[in-house]
Amino acid sequence: MNPKPKLLLLAALLIPGLALAGTDSEREALARLAGEIQALDGLVAEAEAQSPGTQRIAFQYAWLRRDLERVRAGILDHLNAPPGEPRTFEPLRGDYRR
Repeated sequence: MNPKPKLLLLAALLIPGLALAGTDSEREALARLAGEIQALDGLVAEAEAQSPGTQRIAFQYAWLRRDLERVRAGILDHLNAPPGEPRTFEPLRGDYRR
């Protein structure tokens, strides 16, 4: 008896389950990442409070907060959007000096 058909059937039954498990763990990791980004707001506030505010070129904390929120919102949109749905998003600023 040829074992190949049985192996193919077993693989066909197991592979979708493995993909789903990977998807669930990825979703959990992304959800944790979104939470960590939100938690960074306290560190940003602490750094801003320690800023002298008298520098000629100052760090723009509001711009950083906006970018962090955009990244967090993008992660949450991905987690909540139906698969395959096209999305658009604003680019990050990335430069925080002025």
